[in-house]
Amino acid sequence: MKLTPALVLLSLAAPALAQTAAKPAVHHSTTATHRAATGACADMPLLDAKIPKIAGCPKTLFALRYIDTLVGTGPLAMPLKLYTVNYTGYLLNGTKFDSSVDRKDPIVFPAGVHRVITGWDTGFEGMHVGGKRRLFIPYELAYGDAGKPPTIPAKSMLVFDVELIAQADFPQQPPPQPRPATATPPPASTKPADDGAKPATIPGADPTKPTTVTPPAGSAATPPATTPKP
Repeated sequence: MKLTPALVLLSLAAPALAQTAAKPAVHHSTTATHRAATGACADMPLLDAKIPKIAGCPKTLFALRYIDTLVGTGPLAMPLKLYTVNYTGYLLNGTKFDSSVDRKDPIVFPAGVHRVITGWDTGFEGMHVGGKRRLFIPYELAYGDAGKPPTIPAKSMLVFDVELIAQADFPQQPPPQPRPATATPPPASTKPADDGAKPATIPGADPTKPTTVTPPAGSAATPPATTPKP
C-alpha cells in the first residue's frame, strides 16, 4: 500500500507521542518557584541587617485609595498651604451628603494642620493645581466609629470627588510695632470721671482654640468662620 504524505507524518509522530505519554512531565522547578513566591512578603520593605528579623508578613490596617481623573498642569500640591478646593461627597449607597459644587462656593482650608479629616489632609498629595481626583476614604481616616449623625452613619467609607483649584501661602501676621522711647515716665493719671463708658478689652489668645485662617488676597473663595470638616 502506498502511503500518502499525511500518513507518513502520522506514522513518524506516533513513537514520539507514545514516549511522551509514558513519561509524565516534571514541574519541580515551577513548583519551587511558586512556593518561594508564596512564602515571600511582596510588600516587605528592605531592612538593614542591624534590625532584628521576625517571622511573618506585614498587614495593612487601612489605606486611602484614589483615582486621578484629571492631571493638573499647575504647581505640585505642598503641605502647609492654603488649598482652594471644590468637592462633592458621597456615601457608598450613592447618597450625596455635601457638595461645594452645588453651592457654587469652593472652600479654603489649611492643609496638614488637622483642620479637616485625615483623609483630606493626606489625600491631595501628588496632585497638581488644576487636577481632579476621586478619594476613597476609609472611616478610620474620616469620622471614625461614630460617624457624623444624622448625615454620615457610623463606620462610613466616604467617596469624594475633589478639584484642587489653587494653593497659596498662609497669610503673614504683621510684626509687632516697637513702643516709642520716652525720656521720662508719663505722669500718674488722676482718676478719670466716670462717664458710664467702659473701655474695650482685648481677649487673650487661647492656644487650645485655633484661630480662623483667612484666604489670601485674590482667592477664589472665602472660608466660613469655622472651616467645616468635609
